[in-house]
Amino acid sequence: MGPVVVLVLGLSCLLLFSIWRQNSGRRKLPPGPTPFPIIGNTLQIDIKDITKSLTKISIFNICPMFSKVYGPVFTLYLGMQPTVVLHGYEAVKEALIDHGEEFSGRGRFPLAEKANRGLGIIFSNGHTWREMRCFSLMTLRNLGMGKRSIEERVQEEARCLVEELRKTKGSPCDPTFILGCAPCNVICSIVFQNRFDYKDQNFLNMMKKFNDNVKIASSPWIQENHKEPSEFTNEGLTILATNLFGAETETTSTTLRYSLLLLLKHPQVTAKVKEEIDHVIGRHRSPCMQDRSQMPYTDAVLHEIQRYIDLVPMNVPHAVTRDIKFRDYIIPKGTTILTSLTSVLHDPKEFPNPDKFDPGHFLDESGNFKKSNYFMPFSAGKRICAGEGLARMELFLFLTTILQNFNLKSLVDPQDLDTTPVLNGFASLPPAYKLCFIPV
Repeated sequence: MGPVVVLVLGLSCLLLFSIWRQNSGRRKLPPGPTPFPIIGNTLQIDIKDITKSLTKISIFNICPMFSKVYGPVFTLYLGMQPTVVLHGYEAVKEALIDHGEEFSGRGRFPLAEKANRGLGIIFSNGHTWREMRCFSLMTLRNLGMGKRSIEERVQEEARCLVEELRKTKGSPCDPTFILGCAPCNVICSIVFQNRFDYKDQNFLNMMKKFNDNVKIASSPWIQENHKEPSEFTNEGLTILATNLFGAETETTSTTLRYSLLLLLKHPQVTAKVKEEIDHVIGRHRSPCMQDRSQMPYTDAVLHEIQRYIDLVPMNVPHAVTRDIKFRDYIIPKGTTILTSLTSVLHDPKEFPNPDKFDPGHFLDESGNFKKSNYFMPFSAGKRICAGEGLARMELFLFLTTILQNFNLKSLVDPQDLDTTPVLNGFASLPPAYKLCFIPV
């Protein structure tokens, strides 16, 4: 038998096995588009904008929307592995909150798995995840999370941020680097009990390494030779600290960068926020978290920024921890779950004109702040971001301190500013821009 015949027979067997496996696995799973053998639905997903792909089939641009055809719970095959997608508030809430324990696993994320090797808090599972999350929350509380000591660290960094911005002397600048330094320094003050000057070489080297890790998440860490059956090894704690640095620094700095762009785009919104700052805080003291309850418009603006930018559109992948019956379907243990946060944050029933930036989405008829259960930028349930409290504190204190001390000046007409994300895959990033910080 010639090698060509063997190759053809081998490929044929692989193809038949793939078809059999997909068909047998699909019987009790939620419905979805028919996958191709071996490659699944990969060709039907636009990797340049995966969020839209999960609500609309991009192949030939003639197929209807996934969720409209198959409902709010449907199955895609990324290769030969099934992935269940949850679309809309009700499905996401039912899974992450009502069945929080069963949906608390972390789904497959190959690049991150290579970098973290099952350790840390973001990409770990089971006992390791529970231990690391409990340890992280306890440590943050002991260091002052929700108390004055953490707030004072953020206030100190906000003042340093203002001084750094003053050095630009009102000339055009790209705020990316400075806005990355500020949240990173807050984590430094928590982990190392010390902040760094923005030009400190060790600090710059550390920031570069974290940025590289976030971008590629594929470089293996050095292993120490240990066999302790514990998560509290040098490697485990190092990866945990890296998770805190990477997640907190990148998400907060990106949100701050997007915030300034949206404030430039909507000067009437900025003027109202500055008016509220003048009324509640004034010019001669630093903003504090107690001020937020007296600043409903500013609070609404911060919520609307996070809703509008939709920072992590498809959330970090989840997985079910056991076989579970969910809406008359059987989802096997270990199945990856994608939850569309976009479908929640941009639900037109909750947020009229969801693609429009409008702080009124979080204000009632009397101008008071209005909460929404659909506000899930930090996810929900047992896997909700452990640093949510710190991130919310930083966004409020950094932005109000900036607007207290500076007027923002765009280099182009605000109407010409483009707020379309340059990447809408794992995270939504704002386009590059420059602005001037004019001291008030």
